[in-house]
Amino acid sequence: MQELLEKLASLREYLDIPGKTRRLNELDRELSDPELWNNAGRARQVTQEAGSLRRIVEDYTKLNSDAQGLEEMLEIASPEEREMLAEEQSSIQARVDDLYRETLFTMKHADTPAIVRVKGGAGGTEAQDWAGMLARMYMRWAERRGYKVDLVDEQPGDQAGYQSIEFIIRGDKAFGMMAPEHGVHRLVRVSPFDSNNRRQTSFASVDIVPEVPEEEINIHIPDSDLRRDVFRSQGAGGQGVNTTDSAVRLTHLPTGIAVASQQTRSQIKNHEIALQILKQRLYDIEMRKREAEEAAARGAQAKVEWGSQMRSYVLDKQYIKDHRTGIMNHNPDDALDGDLDDMMWAGLEWLAGKRVAEEAGDDE
Repeated sequence: MQELLEKLASLREYLDIPGKTRRLNELDRELSDPELWNNAGRARQVTQEAGSLRRIVEDYTKLNSDAQGLEEMLEIASPEEREMLAEEQSSIQARVDDLYRETLFTMKHADTPAIVRVKGGAGGTEAQDWAGMLARMYMRWAERRGYKVDLVDEQPGDQAGYQSIEFIIRGDKAFGMMAPEHGVHRLVRVSPFDSNNRRQTSFASVDIVPEVPEEEINIHIPDSDLRRDVFRSQGAGGQGVNTTDSAVRLTHLPTGIAVASQQTRSQIKNHEIALQILKQRLYDIEMRKREAEEAAARGAQAKVEWGSQMRSYVLDKQYIKDHRTGIMNHNPDDALDGDLDDMMWAGLEWLAGKRVAEEAGDDE
């Protein structure tokens, strides 16, 4: 019980409960001002921040009260009563663990939707099939959590999978949970596309950016910096197929970043969607650059790009290894079917500096 109370005290300090309480009081005063609601953007920001802070402060306060009450009962309990209280102690321990996980969302915009792009590397059909497997893995993970997935663009592979696919995952802390997945993913397997059953290695990149509220971005892209291409949907067909040339690809000429949307049958709407995602990607690049500059100014050792030393999925030997956290998973089929939470939480610990990064490398 003492260890649990010490962990709670540590969480109080780490979460800065007094500071969050003061900030929550400030926001509540602002929320009570009728003038706030004349500015929809600011009202939304204040409401979201207040809701997030209130949840943390109230959860901690209730948890701390329950833990103190349990300690008092344990002090006067008989051995038989202590056994009966063991279940209550386990419940409080689980709540402490949940609250601890809240401290792992150190990245900005953790609460926003996640814009996910999966792209096959060099290697033709093998890499394209691998991109398809990864896309399905994240969609299944989202489905397991009750999240919504909006498909933005897909460029099918020549025989299987995708050259690239882009979608948005919407749900509680979607970007926060997906952030550790950013990087290069490596697949090793006996190829189903090789008649000689040879072992193949394939790579695919996973790019994750937050869907930042539009009022925060404040990026203007001159028309002279854009190339706009219109094309027909690359979808697999069926009743919902886009049969007109309404899909739009925008290329940002200064950076070479290209974004496409074939989400709707409206060329105008697809243009708007592609432009918004392009702004999100440019904003993300600028934020990462600023974070690196701030870290350098502080003399801090900035992490290498998220996921630069990422993960290997070795299917013929039935394991997955995350090279940043050292986590090993010996059920790759379950992981590829969306059972990713353990690896994601370990990745969040690594990003938050609470797990030592392992040396790069592979057992292969």
